[in-house]
Amino acid sequence: MDQHTVLRVEGICKKLDGKTILDNCSLTVNRGELKVLIGPSGAGKSTLLQSINCLIPPDSGEIYLEGCQLDRTDKVALCAFRTQVGMIFQDFNLFDHLTAEANVAIALRKVRGMKADEARSRAQEELARVGLARRTQLYPAQLSGGQKQRVAIARALAMDPKVILLDEPTSALDPELVGEVLAVIRDLASGGMTMVMATHQMDFARALATEILFMERGRIIEQGAPNVLLAEGSGTRTRDFCQRLLEMGA
Repeated sequence: MDQHTVLRVEGICKKLDGKTILDNCSLTVNRGELKVLIGPSGAGKSTLLQSINCLIPPDSGEIYLEGCQLDRTDKVALCAFRTQVGMIFQDFNLFDHLTAEANVAIALRKVRGMKADEARSRAQEELARVGLARRTQLYPAQLSGGQKQRVAIARALAMDPKVILLDEPTSALDPELVGEVLAVIRDLASGGMTMVMATHQMDFARALATEILFMERGRIIEQGAPNVLLAEGSGTRTRDFCQRLLEMGA
């Protein structure tokens, strides 16, 4: 695998209302890797992902995309950065008044400046890629949660991102719909997409993660390959956490 570094985050810190949410978080993601963030609720996983995309501006720290440092004060540079760093949210963030096709096409027209027919064609292509070729003209209210999340993934893919950040993409889904979204992410991983994903789906993380990063109280306290951190007898916080999830039936 090409070990070219796509995304590098150094020393990200964030306080909200005087409380430390992120404490000196750093990570490096190479091309084709899937880094998985796990940890208890409130550990800072979502805040870290949103800080990387500057949706929640970090108080300090640096972000590099393919070696270029992001100037967070430059609105043009920040917009360009966000087109290359896709973001998938827990709650889909689709436009309710637009069809699946239009939800995918809108950024292609508004941000990329594509002509309407070209944007429509690309949207159809990406929706087919996530298994929604027959759902392109439906509105979000007509789609299941799993289908809505797949539209959101298609929307991110249409921008040809260099990396995709996924913030617990299955947490809002009914259990029977989780598999269809994880299958799409599995296909992306096998196709070499670079991703950072927060999740509680431990079987998925164990099988597909290049590396697991365990977060607690705003810090990355352990990181390593799944077969190392989750090994029987390893005594890691990661393994203890996963055992508790299993016992709760998560």
